[in-house]
This record gives sequence, structure tokens and C-alpha cells, in this order.
Amino acid sequence: MKYSITDLQQVVTNGRTPPPCDLTMQIKVNSSEDGIAKGIWQVDQKYMNGHGVVMGGFLAGAADIVMAYAIASKLTDEQGFVSIDLDTTFHRPAFEGEIEIIARVERMGKTLAYVVADLFQNEKKVATCVSSLLIRG
Repeated sequence: MKYSITDLQQVVTNGRTPPPCDLTMQIKVNSSEDGIAKGIWQVDQKYMNGHGVVMGGFLAGAADIVMAYAIASKLTDEQGFVSIDLDTTFHRPAFEGEIEIIARVERMGKTLAYVVADLFQNEKKVATCVSSLLIRG
């Protein structure tokens, strides 16, 4: 199923069922307004690598999901978006438990947006992701 911008916004505002990737990753987006989205990721054993820490690709994927809600809060149904790059910097290891993700649209033009997400566990930053998004429409 394809989600419109309104559909994504309604995941947060009206309890609409989120896209499958949100459910698979166990991410709950709690707010998304004026280019800022906040979510909680419930990390369990299936996200651990062989060293007992969260695998970096999952951290990047979790950030990408919340960044989608940040940009969706700035768009209309006549528009769409797609990531054209995603860069992640890891600050410290992350473990099982809750990770808070805060994403914000830093800059937005007619065709490109720059979005940043910070991931926190136990009030300490574990990673930062930056993404450039192509805006369609």
C-alpha cells in the first residue's frame, strides 16, 4: 500500500496504521509538526550484532523512518519525497532498550531538503544521521 503525505501525517495525528517498515522496526512516532518529528524505537535482541550492540544499519534505518515524518509534516499530497543520500555518524554504542529519535528539517527548497536526526539512549547521543531528500511535485 502506498501512503500519501496525509496518510503519513494521520499515523501521528489519528492513529492510522503506520507503514510496514515502522511496524517491522518497532518505531512509534509520537509527534510530527512543522518539520520536527519525534519517535521512540523499542530495541530488542533481533537488532544486535555479534558484539552485543545495535547494528549500525538499523540505527540508520530507524532515523530514516522518523526523518520521513519530519519532511512529511512540511509537504502536501501534491508532493512526495525520496532520500538521495543518508549519512550516519556513530557517537557511542547502543544497546537493547528504548532509543529516542528526534528529526528536523534543517533546510528546504522547492526540490531539495536537508534533514537531520539525532538518536538518544539514556539521554546520551548514540548517533546522528543526515539526509538529502528530493522533493517531487
